[in-house]
Amino acid sequence: MSIEIKTYDEKMHKTIEAVRANCASVRAGRANASVLDRISVEYYGVSTPIQQVASISAPDPHTLVVQPWDRSILKEIERAIQTSDLGINPQNDGTVIRLAFPQLTQERRKELTKQVHKYGEEGKVAIRNIRRDAMDAVKKAVKGSELTEDDQKQLEKEFQELTDKRCKDVDELTAAKEKELMAV
Repeated sequence: MSIEIKTYDEKMHKTIEAVRANCASVRAGRANASVLDRISVEYYGVSTPIQQVASISAPDPHTLVVQPWDRSILKEIERAIQTSDLGINPQNDGTVIRLAFPQLTQERRKELTKQVHKYGEEGKVAIRNIRRDAMDAVKKAVKGSELTEDDQKQLEKEFQELTDKRCKDVDELTAAKEKELMAV
């Protein structure tokens, strides 16, 4: 057989990792450096991830400290954080930037939960698209007489089972993040 399930499974796994990364970037009331993962800073004319131009630490559960290695970029980091969707106002003291994470309100928790569900749905759609690509490859192989109809039925069944399993993984991931968000 020229169609390998493993190839499509790896694509689905990468999709799950993308959903996991998106969920990690949603703050859950505690200071977590991963909320800054998607923020990039203009550094010498190049858009650079904030982790590559500064050290990020959490001195307490509700504060992050961003300390750039080059102080001249402090204003750029501050601007990047302000324009991001974090909803946190950075405090610049001339050497470091402090990010104070307030306790989440119930309303904000619900908004973040909706965002996590959106990430989960996008992930499941991507997984279903991978399944569709796999099914198209199977049909093409049958037309080209590379596979028998029995092989086609078996492969379609295996791809469907794999898709169901990966969609369940995404559901578990989003449910865990939702539980974390709703914990007071």
